[in-house]
Amino acid sequence: MNEFEPKVVVFRCNWCSRDGETSKMESAANTKLIRTMCSSRVDPSFVLKAFASGADGVMIMGCHPGDCHYLSGNYKTMRRVMLLKNMLSQFGIEPERLKLEWVAPSEETKFPEVVGNFTSKVKELGPIR
Repeated sequence: MNEFEPKVVVFRCNWCSRDGETSKMESAANTKLIRTMCSSRVDPSFVLKAFASGADGVMIMGCHPGDCHYLSGNYKTMRRVMLLKNMLSQFGIEPERLKLEWVAPSEETKFPEVVGNFTSKVKELGPIR
């Protein structure tokens, strides 16, 4: 029997997650990394499109609040994610399948750790029905 391997899409801020940290994650068959200039550039339609295209989980990764390269982008992202989680539940998708995580450039080991933990959580949830 095949074991479920979740498909995870990670939208990552250009400024908070460096390329060296992501090289191992980019080679993972079940993880798709999409770099944006700021977490606030992740339009809600991108998240919905990811789920509609077969993603089992979506993570948005940005700079810590107060450290945004564009000043308030991560605050906008925080509000959007709260609204998106409510919207997902209306569509019958568990809100836990969408995760927002703050990662600073100096937190070199945090990037693969949070993506790995999120992938494990999505695996526990199983495929979207």
